[in-house]
Amino acid sequence: MSFADAVLVVRLPLALVVLVLLAMWETVHPFLPLFNGARATRERVRHGARNITLGVLNGLVVRFGFLGAWTAVAAWSEAHAFGVRAWMGGPSWLQWVLILLLLDAWTYAWHRLNHTIPSLWHFHRLHHSDTQMDVTTANRFHLGEIVLSSMVRIPLLGLTGASVLQLAAYETVLFAVVQFHHANIEVPESIDRVLRGFIVTPHLHKVHHSVVFAEQNANFSSVLTWWDRAARTLRLSPDLKKLVFGVDDSRAGE
Repeated sequence: MSFADAVLVVRLPLALVVLVLLAMWETVHPFLPLFNGARATRERVRHGARNITLGVLNGLVVRFGFLGAWTAVAAWSEAHAFGVRAWMGGPSWLQWVLILLLLDAWTYAWHRLNHTIPSLWHFHRLHHSDTQMDVTTANRFHLGEIVLSSMVRIPLLGLTGASVLQLAAYETVLFAVVQFHHANIEVPESIDRVLRGFIVTPHLHKVHHSVVFAEQNANFSSVLTWWDRAARTLRLSPDLKKLVFGVDDSRAGE
């Protein structure tokens, strides 16, 4: 088994466990009544199956189309002492902290670009078009967006000097948090308030998925909320129950 395969062996079960736990939480304490009526269960399963199928297909493209390139670039950077990690030196733990922060800062920047550049928004709007946002929405991305973001990661790995292990560690945390803040779960406001001082919470990301253009163009962070705070793009909602999810392209010029 290659190192790349070993990384996947660890990541996939963790992602599945988080998905199942959050889906159970949504069932017991949903925040919004997204699926109602006699066919509620059938609609929820169908909705989730569509989103997860997209996630699986995108994952296969990344695995067989880009993981090898990421591994090669990371190995080259380490062999040639190239990238921020090599240039800064210092203890290993400090290098880890810096790399994880750089990767998360880039994720914020890339997400914001997807809302700013029309050609990128063309792909990213599929994610926002989900009018019944739940934990499975974390898998709902256009293949075009996945391919572009995967391509950009190649020079990013070289410039940062991040290892494949560091990238895998970051993306494992990233996907767990992304599933958490997409989930249709009831989180007490007092707890959400504490958590959002550090990480993105369901409150913040529900605002980001609002059909209202001004709300949709806020809360771009994926793991740490520090980037939104620093860029002044963090926004709260006085009443999350009134939010409507989706995309209204007619308001894109506001």
